Amino acid sequence: MLFLLGLLAVNISAVYAGDTTIQITSPADAKIIRIDVQPGDFIFSGDKIATLKKDDGTIIILKSGSGGKITSLGVEPYQKVHKNDVIGSLETSSIVVDTPSSEASKKLPSLTELGKNLYKTTGIYGIIDGQLTKDWTVGIGRVLMIVVGLTLIFLGIFKKFEPLLLIPIGYGAILANIPMAGIAEPGGILYYIYEVGIMTGVFPLIIFMGVGALTDFGPMIANPKTILLGGAAQFGIFTTLLGALFLSDMVPGISFSIRDAASIGIIGGADGPTAIFLSSQLSPRLLGSIAIAAYSYMALVPLIQPPIMKWLTTEEERNIKMVQLRHVSKLEKILLPLLVLGLCIVLLPSASPLIGMFMLGNLAKECGVVDRLSDTIKNSLMYTVTIFLGLGVGSKLSADKFLNLETLGILALGMVAFCIGTAAGILIAKLMNKMSKTPVNPLIGAAGVSAVPMAARVVNKVGLEANPQNHLIMHAMGANVSGVIGSAVAAGVLLALL
Repeated sequence: MLFLLGLLAVNISAVYAGDTTIQITSPADAKIIRIDVQPGDFIFSGDKIATLKKDDGTIIILKSGSGGKITSLGVEPYQKVHKNDVIGSLETSSIVVDTPSSEASKKLPSLTELGKNLYKTTGIYGIIDGQLTKDWTVGIGRVLMIVVGLTLIFLGIFKKFEPLLLIPIGYGAILANIPMAGIAEPGGILYYIYEVGIMTGVFPLIIFMGVGALTDFGPMIANPKTILLGGAAQFGIFTTLLGALFLSDMVPGISFSIRDAASIGIIGGADGPTAIFLSSQLSPRLLGSIAIAAYSYMALVPLIQPPIMKWLTTEEERNIKMVQLRHVSKLEKILLPLLVLGLCIVLLPSASPLIGMFMLGNLAKECGVVDRLSDTIKNSLMYTVTIFLGLGVGSKLSADKFLNLETLGILALGMVAFCIGTAAGILIAKLMNKMSKTPVNPLIGAAGVSAVPMAARVVNKVGLEANPQNHLIMHAMGANVSGVIGSAVAAGVLLALL
């Protein structure tokens, strides 16, 4: 027994005395995007050392597995490294002693040096230096993305394309691309807005609650057939999922997993909060690009949908007048959110965060006894969160994160998903018109996507162009709110399966 205790004591002493220097190596072929430490820094287990980016856009965060002192670093930002290349070295230590040191006073530089130092703090220098010595995405790429941000603001202000979304997104894009400001980097306000509100899924759920408080389910209750149109418009989600996997096999530099493909497909529902929530659960690395695509296509509904609607319908079909909807009682409107939540609990619990918050907002609106809560949910709370959500989404429009092949693939697939969803809704509406005893204008099928109420307004506008007496807004709203539920259900199905 004494011998075993002695042997154990020797081993423990060896462990505590065995401080060693280990090499920090690259886990893959990648480019160094950010270095978080410098030689001489003391770090602890779990601290970030560097951020790398593979050619396919995958972000790798290199963290320390033990505490100690960084003794050397042999790389610079935007330098390419290969797998197992030595990045630096770490002297491990059982106890880390970090003594803050004060810098000695320096001699005042000359006016020429002061001028040079001042120039190096300007945005012009940041763009030129980034272009010449680092990477084009932090040079001319920043300028391109600032132009994109200004374009979004222009569309929001002068073209009235969903200004509540495009203005904060565009402004966030400009802030994220200011050279050397670091507003979207760790320590910057946009970084924390994104991490706290979007990565956690909190902002999308609050927005969903606000949308619920603004939603009137009366048209859907009065005409339950529109539920089919909301479901049909989700066809684009699952078609695009397959398209993303096909693209990964066919295009070098694009590598989407099944979870990535599911997150991309949900763009077809034209529901920004749902897209953000699902991506945060299934594919956080693509969340920024997916959020930008989803909100961009939501905002551009007035441009994207009318050509598809006119292409798939005849002038005669666009002139079809639908019968007036019946009156829906208050009791029916109160029972609906509870019924939908009950079905969600029994059949698809994975969709309960989205469905639950949506129905909570609607119940607060319809019950009539919590008007102050309802007003807060659909006004001050939702619009405050919308500001931060837009800024957070815009922060992912920084050039180094956005200008890559995968992002372009996501934008293209998102457009395909949205177009297929719109077309599927119209085609199902045409079929319903053939089979139904009461006339159904096929245009309302385009409102099956869950861009509320933009899609319904576009349907009404196209209908009025064909017949100034043909008001389709209430019928389209039935399909529109069905689409909101449909996209949340689709997200729940993907979460449950993947």
